[in-house]
Amino acid sequence: MIWPGMRLLSGVKLSALVALAVPALVALTAITTLADSSPSPSPSASGATALPGDPARGATLYGPNCAACHGAALTGGIGPALNPIEKLPGVANALDPNFLIDIITNGRIHQAGDPRTTDMPKKGGNSNLTDQDVKDLAYYIIEQNSIKGGAPLPPGELAKRTILWVSIGIAAMIFVTFLLAQYNMRWIARRAAARRK
Repeated sequence: MIWPGMRLLSGVKLSALVALAVPALVALTAITTLADSSPSPSPSASGATALPGDPARGATLYGPNCAACHGAALTGGIGPALNPIEKLPGVANALDPNFLIDIITNGRIHQAGDPRTTDMPKKGGNSNLTDQDVKDLAYYIIEQNSIKGGAPLPPGELAKRTILWVSIGIAAMIFVTFLLAQYNMRWIARRAAARRK
């Protein structure tokens, strides 16, 4: 079936439309995907005071003290993801230095609406952590959330984006196939008409 509007378009105009429409659709989707995945601004950029801590030291402390629950790449596991940091109910800014220091120091009892059902022990279960160690860990978490690109995507988010891109590719291929079939049918009809003459 040929749509009435398609008869008005010549093969060149139709090709130009396809050449512009498909890349535009892909570009718009890429822009929205990148906008959705951009990390939240760092707390120091939003007016909070700088946290006195050493992120490099925090990185070395994170592995043995936090990675078992929060994942080696801060993407979560038993405990919530720390990069990008999961939003907690009743917490305006989970990257607030004072909030992070308090949570690391005193732990957190599971609350209704929390994404995980386990409690966080004080100092991650290591009572030997000093106040400076806690500050270093907090600053490391804040710094990791402010790095462009951040941590690798969690499996669920990666699956969503893969499905989105595959769906866009399939839709574009179906659209191009439809247009080519329409062009082919017109070409075959013209050849048949030329043979009858």
